[in-house]
Amino acid sequence: MNWQFWNHISPENWLKIGISIGVFLLFLILRKLFTKYIFYLIVKLTKRAKSELLNQVVEAFERPLRWVFIFIGIFIAIDFFPYLDQENDLLIQLLRAGYIIVITWGLYNLSSNSSILFMKINSHTAIEIDQILIPFLSKAIRVIIIVISVSVIAEVFHYNVSGLVAGLGLGGLAFALAAQEVIKNLFGGIVIITERPFSIGNWIQTPTVEGVVEDINFRSTIIRTFADALITIPNSTLSNEPITNWSEMGKRQINFHLGVEYSTPKEKLENVTNQIRDYLVNNPEIHQETLFVRFTDYNSSSLDIMLYFFTKTTVWGEYLRIKEEVNFKIMDILEKEGVSVAFPSRTIYMDEDRKHIMNNPSPMEE
Repeated sequence: MNWQFWNHISPENWLKIGISIGVFLLFLILRKLFTKYIFYLIVKLTKRAKSELLNQVVEAFERPLRWVFIFIGIFIAIDFFPYLDQENDLLIQLLRAGYIIVITWGLYNLSSNSSILFMKINSHTAIEIDQILIPFLSKAIRVIIIVISVSVIAEVFHYNVSGLVAGLGLGGLAFALAAQEVIKNLFGGIVIITERPFSIGNWIQTPTVEGVVEDINFRSTIIRTFADALITIPNSTLSNEPITNWSEMGKRQINFHLGVEYSTPKEKLENVTNQIRDYLVNNPEIHQETLFVRFTDYNSSSLDIMLYFFTKTTVWGEYLRIKEEVNFKIMDILEKEGVSVAFPSRTIYMDEDRKHIMNNPSPMEE
């Protein structure tokens, strides 16, 4: 049957089919030329303009624009094809849907880099957008773009979008019951964004996790631990936990007790305490607002000097360096004064009678 169909094609129709195929192949070649030369030229011109936003727009629409050549090629090729009608409703609907998908694709790609736009708003206006809000808004924009695109495509195919919305309304209760966890996580994300207990890049600690915040989305927050592992925590869990934001520290605490031996004379204990205090007061890397060096306790095996102060830096590595220097200086002061650090010990006292009994057991015991 198929062979009969091909045998009945007239030479004129064969010519039209050949032209149709040739037109389509021509647009495939134009697509290749656009990708290799014209787009390269456009990228070069946008780089000269030194506009980062313009560069992002060009890059976002580069791949979608390739498909525009295919759609145009199909539309023109059909005009020459003898067995297809260019005015066919279904064909027109498919081409319109294709163009909408191309535009959606480009806007979707662009929205992933929409943080650049928010950065520019931050830098050029008085509007301040928190870093944690930027990726959340970016994802929200992408969802909106997809929803609008689907509704427009549905309208192109004469589908009643209002009926679909009404249907969703009728099934809303069932949907809400099935998506309780998703809704809880969504509202948890909104709570985190509105209260802003932390931002992207902050070092936080909760009862369940400690690390640096890398991303927040509708469902969860992604945290990289100091073991370089990624942990994904549902927003509903994180929003209900106490959160310590270590990145917001203005200074960093050092607090410990220095125990010296009970045999230390009072004068030497005073000298050691005063010298440590003077060293910290004159140290430019120590915060002077809150600084205590005091002899405070008679411990079970030591006389305790309490040291309570803060470093100006909050950077972990710098903090450790300063703490090390302080410890070495304390060792120098103790050595200079001839004072020894106490260690846990226990002294047992026995009276003379017990010693005599132990040293001279009775004949019965022998």
